[in-house]
Amino acid sequence: MIDSIPADARTNALARLGVQPIALTAAALLLLVAGLASIAAWRAYSGTSPEADRAALSRQLQARAAAQASEQLMVKTKGLEATQQESIDQLQLLQDQLQTVRRALAAQQADNKRLSEEVASLNESVEGLRQSFASTRATESDTPSVTRRKPARRAHAGRRSRSRG
Repeated sequence: MIDSIPADARTNALARLGVQPIALTAAALLLLVAGLASIAAWRAYSGTSPEADRAALSRQLQARAAAQASEQLMVKTKGLEATQQESIDQLQLLQDQLQTVRRALAAQQADNKRLSEEVASLNESVEGLRQSFASTRATESDTPSVTRRKPARRAHAGRRSRSRG
């Protein structure tokens, strides 16, 4: 395609562009400076800059994160308080049960002591009776024994009672 264009046209186009690139570059530079100046004027007029917006946004995000962390801490703290209160209630219940068991044990020990004393008293009474019985036997064996006769049986009386009945 380049070969199809005559060589004179190519040199003529380059000669024409030879003066224009400087003007094109100057115009592009002017547009670039005007754009930068308008951005600077817009930032100065609105009072905000992207860096300040980013910093404010990051502070807001940090504040939200801190608030969420604080809220989570409060929820966890309330949960711990509830768990602690339940533990305290269970401990008080166990202490009450322990006191009840101690009272029952004390009552049982008192009953055991009373029963032991009664058994000891009964043992003393039984021992006294044994000694009394032994002394009575000893007294009976010291006295002369009297022979006793057995009463004679009446044969007739037994037959009469049988015939009546």
